[in-house]
Amino acid sequence: MSCSTTGCGTTNDMGFDPNDPVAADIHEKINNHPCYSEGAHQHYARIHVAVAPACNIQCNYCNRKYDCSNESRPGVTSGKLSPEEAVKKVLYIGGEIQQLSVVGIAGPGDALANPQKTFDTFRMLQEKAPDLKLCLSTNGLRIADYIDEIEKYNVDHVTVTINTVDPTGEIGSQIYPWVHWNHKKVWGAEGAKLLLEKQLEGIKALTDRGILVKANSVLIPGINDKDLPNVARKLKEMNVFLHNIMPLLSAPEFGTKFGLEGIPSATDQETMAVQEACGMDMKLMKHCRQCRADAVGLIGEDRSDEFGKEAFAALSFDELEKKYNISARAQKHEAIENWRTHLDAANERIKLEQATKLELSSTGETKLVAVTTAGEGMINMHFGSAQEFLVYEAGDKAIKFVMHRKLESSYCSGPENCDGTNPIEEIKYTLKDCDILLTEKIGDCPMSELQSINLIADESYANMPVEKSVFEAVKKHFYTNVQENELG
Repeated sequence: MSCSTTGCGTTNDMGFDPNDPVAADIHEKINNHPCYSEGAHQHYARIHVAVAPACNIQCNYCNRKYDCSNESRPGVTSGKLSPEEAVKKVLYIGGEIQQLSVVGIAGPGDALANPQKTFDTFRMLQEKAPDLKLCLSTNGLRIADYIDEIEKYNVDHVTVTINTVDPTGEIGSQIYPWVHWNHKKVWGAEGAKLLLEKQLEGIKALTDRGILVKANSVLIPGINDKDLPNVARKLKEMNVFLHNIMPLLSAPEFGTKFGLEGIPSATDQETMAVQEACGMDMKLMKHCRQCRADAVGLIGEDRSDEFGKEAFAALSFDELEKKYNISARAQKHEAIENWRTHLDAANERIKLEQATKLELSSTGETKLVAVTTAGEGMINMHFGSAQEFLVYEAGDKAIKFVMHRKLESSYCSGPENCDGTNPIEEIKYTLKDCDILLTEKIGDCPMSELQSINLIADESYANMPVEKSVFEAVKKHFYTNVQENELG
C-alpha cells in the first residue's frame, strides 16, 4: 500500500482520496495513530510497554539502559514489565489519559526476540482494551517467523529499523558487529547480509498481508548517509507506507559504541538534507521524537515517570477495566475528531505533505518557521517553557512540516533569569537557520537575543491554529511585495 497507490498528497491534509476504498481503509488505520499520522500527533497519545528486554542483534548506536529516568531515546526504560503488568498499566493509563489510542512494544530489546512476552501482551490487550491499535517495533530479523502471530493478534502497524540496503554488507558491518541466528553469532559483513535478507523477506510478508509498515533508518554521517536514498527507493518499491529518518544520537554519556568512539550525533541540517534526498521517493515521517521503550503521553512529551507500578499493580483487572471506561474514551475521541474538523477548516488546508520550493512559493524562495506548542494544533506555549520547536517550511502559496527540534532544557522565563545561566546559546544554535519564531509569549530578554541571529519572534499569533499562522506570518513578514504586485 504505497503512497503511489493510495493517492498520498493529492486531495486532503492527510493525503487521501475519500472516494478511494483502499485509501479510506488506510485512513481509518492511521487517523488516530500519532506515529503514522503527523496530523494526529498533537491530539492522540501512545504508550510503549517494556516487556521485551532481549535483543538478537548488536547495534553500535544502541545501549539498552534499565532503571533510567533521565534519558529519552530508544532502548531506555525505567523498568521491565511482565505481560500482565503491561496490560494493567495500559488500562490504568488509558483511564487517566483518555486520548490514548496506541500501544506499542518497542523494546527495550526487540519485540520479536521476545515472542512469548510480546504476543501474550497483545492477546490480553485484544480482550481487555479492544479500542486500542497495536504496534510493534523490530529489527526485522524474525518477522517471517512470526508473521502469522502478527496477523492473528491484529497488529496492523509494524515498524522495521533498516539502515542500509548495501548488498555487500560493508555498510552494515560498520553498524552491526553481529547478528544472532540459529543459536550462534554471525559476525561482520556476513551478519549484515543475513540481516538485510531477513528484513526484506519480512517487509514483503507484512505488506503482502496488508499490514502497514513504517521503516526507521538511523542517519549515521559518514557511514550510511549516502545509502539512505537507496533505502528510500527500495522501501517504495516494496510498498512500505512511511519512512522515518532519525538522526544518530551519540552523546558519550549514552554509552554507545559510536558515542564512546566520538562519532558525532547527526545535526538538524544533516537530517534535513537527507530527508530532502529521500523524500522524492518516499512519504516521510518527520515528527518522530525517538521515544523511550516506556514512553507515555503525546509525542513530544514523556509522562512515564508519573505511572510507576505502585499505581496499578495491586488493582484487579475488574477494577482497571472500570477505570479504563471504553464508553468515556469513545466520547473523548469523538470530541477530538470534532476539534480536528474545526481546526482543519481554520487552517484552510494550506499544508502539503511533500512539496518542492516552487510548489510552496511563487518566487522559489521559502522561509523556515519555528513554533512553540503544547499540542492540539495551536500556538499555546510560552517560549520559556518550550523544550522543542516544530519547524515548517513556508512560502506565499503553501507550507509543509519539516521536523521537530529538541532542546536539552527549556529557557527559564522571566527577567530575573537573564543572567547568562539560561540555555539561550543552545536555542540560538538550534534555530540558527530559521527566519521566524511563533510563540504564545516571549520576554524582552530572549527576544533581543534572537534578534542577534536575525530571527523574528512574533507573539501576535498566540492561541491561533499553527498551520494558518505559519502561512500568514511568512506572508506578513516576507511576501508583502509579492502580494502588492498581485493586487496591482
